[in-house]
Amino acid sequence: MSSAAFDPLDFPRDLLDAQRHLTALYAQLHVLQARLPWSREAHPGWEEETERGRQRPGRPATHGWTADDAAEYDRLWAELRTVAAVVDCHPHWIRCKEAGTGELAARQALKHADGAVPVDQGAVTTAA
Repeated sequence: MSSAAFDPLDFPRDLLDAQRHLTALYAQLHVLQARLPWSREAHPGWEEETERGRQRPGRPATHGWTADDAAEYDRLWAELRTVAAVVDCHPHWIRCKEAGTGELAARQALKHADGAVPVDQGAVTTAA
């Protein structure tokens, strides 16, 4: 065992990789959601209304999502939940607690750590 003090910001490679994967999944899901119709199911929509001075924006009619789009959305969410659990339950956080070194600050720092986010966010958007 190393005699060096535990550094909560010295993230293990597998944790950095999982966080990077999680960030990429969120980006892919965001790109998919941006191009999908507002309703998963077919819906006739509704007109914009003003009631007692409050406006309620309308929605256009939609045919809903295609079966492929729905399957891709569900796949991305399932993978995202799995990878998020890997990041959230990683043994590194137990070491942070045991060392009393600020687990919350370390969790926040992971989101911006070198190697934890895709180098080129544009590449993630293009790939998605």
